[in-house]
Amino acid sequence: MASGLHIVEFIAEQMEDAGEITYKAMFGEYALYCDGKIMALVCNDQLFLKPTDAGRSFIEDVVEAPPYPGAKPYFLIEDQLEDREWMGNLVKLTVKELPEPKPKPHPRRKK
Repeated sequence: MASGLHIVEFIAEQMEDAGEITYKAMFGEYALYCDGKIMALVCNDQLFLKPTDAGRSFIEDVVEAPPYPGAKPYFLIEDQLEDREWMGNLVKLTVKELPEPKPKPHPRRKK
């Protein structure tokens, strides 16, 4: 089941205190970015945040689940979606631990 855009927009709004939140549609689901770093997925209208040590400490009672079959477990965020301050803090902590995005290679010119 594909995620609804309205859910993605709501989640992005809840996170906007963390930085520049953007999202891209991918195979009927969505990837969420903060300041250019991919940090979460929205699959089946559920939020899956990339796992980090800081995120685990902040959440405390972590629920982990794969966002899609065959994926590594992410943090499943359910009960706190309405808490804008909590979401912003969690995303800030998470993004701080994530590596910088790799630069995209420039296309080679054909001779």
